[in-house]
Amino acid sequence: MKRILLASLSGLALAAAAQAEEVNILMEAVPDTTYIQQLLPEFEEETGIKVNLEVVNYAEMHTKLVPQLVARSGSYSAIVVDFYWVGEFYKAGWMQPLDDRIEADGFDTSVYVPAMMDLVGQVEGTTYMLPFYNYAMGLLYRTDLLEDEANKAAYLEATGSELKAPETWDEYLRQVAFFTKDGQYGVVNQGLRPDPIAMEWSNYLFASGGSFMDEGWHATFNSPEGVAALETYIKNLNDYGPVGAASFSFDEAFNVFSQGQAYSYITYNFFRAAVDDPSSSAVVGKAEIMGVPGQTPEEGGSLNGAWGWAIPKSSPNPDAAWKFLQWVESPEIAKKRALLGGSPTRLDVFDDEEVIAKYPQTVALKELLLGSHNFPTFTYTPQFVEVLGRELSLAVAGEKTAQEALDTAAAEFDEMAAKDGRQK
Repeated sequence: MKRILLASLSGLALAAAAQAEEVNILMEAVPDTTYIQQLLPEFEEETGIKVNLEVVNYAEMHTKLVPQLVARSGSYSAIVVDFYWVGEFYKAGWMQPLDDRIEADGFDTSVYVPAMMDLVGQVEGTTYMLPFYNYAMGLLYRTDLLEDEANKAAYLEATGSELKAPETWDEYLRQVAFFTKDGQYGVVNQGLRPDPIAMEWSNYLFASGGSFMDEGWHATFNSPEGVAALETYIKNLNDYGPVGAASFSFDEAFNVFSQGQAYSYITYNFFRAAVDDPSSSAVVGKAEIMGVPGQTPEEGGSLNGAWGWAIPKSSPNPDAAWKFLQWVESPEIAKKRALLGGSPTRLDVFDDEEVIAKYPQTVALKELLLGSHNFPTFTYTPQFVEVLGRELSLAVAGEKTAQEALDTAAAEFDEMAAKDGRQK
């Protein structure tokens, strides 16, 4: 009996050990997740740790995550965190600090784009995440239209300026007006409420010289610059874009651009690869991406966006999770992900000659990120997006003036920021 009992206990111990060598992660169904799935056999062979990815649509992620994060011991070893959720997850105390692990293993976080670490890396001086992939927004534009000699001559005559990739916001807006002709649109917008319009308009705000808040977390986006940004957005959508753009999400807007019907589109940088996919694009080799231009050639107007890796406090095996994070964010694997088509967050990957040779737009994407601006990240970011999207849409529909809409959104932002203890 004693032998049988010992054998049973030994079997249970072995089973527990085997279980501890599995890492479960909930991830979004996006290309960067696919690239990791392709590379996972390398990690499993190297470490003996099996990685189980549960891949779902974005709309399901938050609902699935929260019950596991509030549990004493959850089922997810590591998690990926959208910048929308950073404030909430931090305030709730759901993420483990990573600084001790980073220092013990000499993991270099200085290689990340600074804006990435600010958005999905550190919170109030403590590192809780490693940046996973970026989805900063940029300006997609038609290079073939800029290079056309007839267009160059007509633009010079109309504006007195050379037709080239825009260096300032005002120059870009002149091009939008110029290219709205002969059944072609100067721009296509993603005006769907709340997220698409809120994210897209943020670029207009930054490009116009505006900001969301001051250092004391008091709203500033209802400033004259913010009002001008919203009035410009409404004009572009109504006068220089297709009918129905106020209800477009990014997919519908991209379809207009990729079929050659618009000169420009401010969108997420991962669409750059899609314009060269002949199965979905009629403008292969005819489009490029750049940072959204700002008030001067030195300023950028792009909105930043990113996901970060984190280890939840409810992780059943944080040590194994950290091994995975080290591996997936190592220089070698980060480069392999980029070569597959991923969106880097590390400067060394952006500067890699092999990556640049395969994807020449990498240089422009790096500059885009370096000049990007962050959206307010706090406990109530998702709620603020709802408010902002609602008010922007009311202004687009003509139910409120730009000033009225932004004043309402600013007042609600201030209430949220005060409730969150952010305001000074």
